Amino acid sequence: MAKKQKENSEVNLEPVKAEAVPEEDEIKHLVRIMNTDLKGANQVQYALTGIDGIGLRISKIISKDAGIDPGAIIGYLSDEEIAKLDAAILNIDKSVPSWMLNRQKDLTTGEDKHLLGIDIELTFKEDINNLKKVRAYRGLRHERGLKVRGQRTKSTGRRGSTVGVRKKK
Repeated sequence: MAKKQKENSEVNLEPVKAEAVPEEDEIKHLVRIMNTDLKGANQVQYALTGIDGIGLRISKIISKDAGIDPGAIIGYLSDEEIAKLDAAILNIDKSVPSWMLNRQKDLTTGEDKHLLGIDIELTFKEDINNLKKVRAYRGLRHERGLKVRGQRTKSTGRRGSTVGVRKKK
């Protein structure tokens, strides 16, 4: 019995080699996609909504199309995976049904498009200027700073001094 204890004690005296522990990748605090800085601590599906023109549904479609888990943290993605996301965003017209696109039947080309980033603002301003140029009713309302979509103006939407209205004493 003493021999068994000696054998066990000799075996236990050998130094235990530490296994190589894989170090976790450092998180990228800012991830740049489509000329937009996204927070690296967010999940992919929520981080992509920081890009103008991408909502939650479309962000899920983009991430699945790129082969990336929508619940993964975007800061831990590799550069190749971020490039896949960027490519999937550029090809969004092909992966999303036409009724989900934000620019259907474009006035100039007649195509269905999905505008992203600064293109949304520029196109919106261009459309309003076009309405003003052709002297459409909506364009005139935009020029005058009045309500455009048929809301009442008698009692709401007042700015500055109002004419013809008295306060009750």
